[in-house]
Amino acid sequence: MSTAPTPTREKRPPARHVVARVDEIAPGASKLVHVEGRDIAVFNVAGEFMAIANRCPHEGADLCKGKLVSLFESDEPGVVKQSRHGELVRCPWHGWEFDLRSGKSWCDPARTRVKSYDVAVEHGARLVEGTYRAEIFKISVDDEYVVLEL
Repeated sequence: MSTAPTPTREKRPPARHVVARVDEIAPGASKLVHVEGRDIAVFNVAGEFMAIANRCPHEGADLCKGKLVSLFESDEPGVVKQSRHGELVRCPWHGWEFDLRSGKSWCDPARTRVKSYDVAVEHGARLVEGTYRAEIFKISVDDEYVVLEL
């Protein structure tokens, strides 16, 4: 008995997409970008850029319109510690919170998450050396850019 070989899908290397100049997304702000048919929310957290899928898995709200918040934890009654300033986004509709680094929900981290994406800041002079895809804007060798990897 012979069986036909199972076709294998070649995994393509990740593509890098230039989505904004660094100065376009102020600290504490976000920008909605569209890359390969995906809506992605890019956030600037104190100069560090993080990106997640823009759709809340609960009811579909745009997470780029959510508020950046900190993590509050308590080990004992009456004592609260604040950390990870601005590294969580709160859904604008129902308040679900998502970790911008991992995409995990703080309401249900074992089962609920949004896709997170690798983000880098690249100098314009370096972009000419690689295979990058840019949104429709000019790239200057003197500027720095936010680059997503998909």
